Amino acid sequence: MAARPPRSPRPRRIRHRSPRPRSRRAAARVGPATGDPRPAGTSRRPRRRSGRRGSGQVQWVVTTGRTVDEARARALDALGIDASDLELEVLDEPGSSLFGLRRTDARVRARVRPTRPRPKLDRRNRRKGANGGGRRRRSKKDQDAAPKPAPKAAPEATAEPKATSEPAPADESAAPSDPTPQRSPARGRGRRRPEPPKTDDSEPRTGMTGDTMSDITLDEQEPSALGFVQGLVDAFGVDADVQATSEDDEHLEIAVTGDDLGLLVGPRGATLNAIQELTRTAVAQQHSGRLQGRLRVDVAGYRARRKEALERFAAQQADRVKDTGTPVALEPMSPPDRKIVHDAVNEIEGVHTSSEGEDRRRHVVILPD
Repeated sequence: MAARPPRSPRPRRIRHRSPRPRSRRAAARVGPATGDPRPAGTSRRPRRRSGRRGSGQVQWVVTTGRTVDEARARALDALGIDASDLELEVLDEPGSSLFGLRRTDARVRARVRPTRPRPKLDRRNRRKGANGGGRRRRSKKDQDAAPKPAPKAAPEATAEPKATSEPAPADESAAPSDPTPQRSPARGRGRRRPEPPKTDDSEPRTGMTGDTMSDITLDEQEPSALGFVQGLVDAFGVDADVQATSEDDEHLEIAVTGDDLGLLVGPRGATLNAIQELTRTAVAQQHSGRLQGRLRVDVAGYRARRKEALERFAAQQADRVKDTGTPVALEPMSPPDRKIVHDAVNEIEGVHTSSEGEDRRRHVVILPD
């Protein structure tokens, strides 16, 4: 037989396989070109946060320690309060296991001690008669045209001075000390010279110390306050009318009326409050005495509108506290605004208020009874 010729090798077919598509689970891990862990077309849901923001709830803080005193000290550090304001509850006493192999720590919980307001009956009696009708006073222009009254005689001339001829008691702490001690002109250091005893014909000093300063009545404050506020209005360059009104014998209001007076009010009444404090200071320095009653400055009826808005807002928050039973902390306010909120909420049964924080962060908290 003839030999067969060798067969030529067949060419091998090279198959080009396309990469397998990733599974749906793998494709969902990384989004297209964004790194989003969800596939395209799906939205990211916002995370839910536990607790209600701004609710102002008085929360408990749980701390542990080797002893109850150590856990209590840690609670004071965590709350940042004094020991007198702490309300503490011992959850677990310190101890050891059966064979003494493991020791358990003391566990306590603490919070800021809530304050209770005075009874509502006392507050209503205190505010009784504050909203009575007022009498109209003359404006600054009318007072300039009217003749000025004759100056009053000094009451110190007719007042009988106190007799101090008795010797001073041996206990120096019982006798009031002189706030401005006199030193010997010859030497600047050393013991103070004993003061000579006062005689019956000695007159008391006035105008310097707090005990001898005279009281400035509202009638005496009125012309000085009108002149000071009128000068500020002229300095601001606005066209306004300045008048004085009085609700009763304890309140005097300097009212500024006109158009475009927002410059005198400022954001949230900040400029108006500054004008009021400057007016009180100027009147007190001019008369060198203590102010009687309450002197208030208002511009374009801002304080009345602010009071109505705060009372309405406080009533809404009080109803919310009564429905949910959860305390609500309001935003920081000025002392006059906080007083309006306190008075408005304390007229509502089932809730009461307290103030928390310090300085500019002091705010009102409405709590259920």
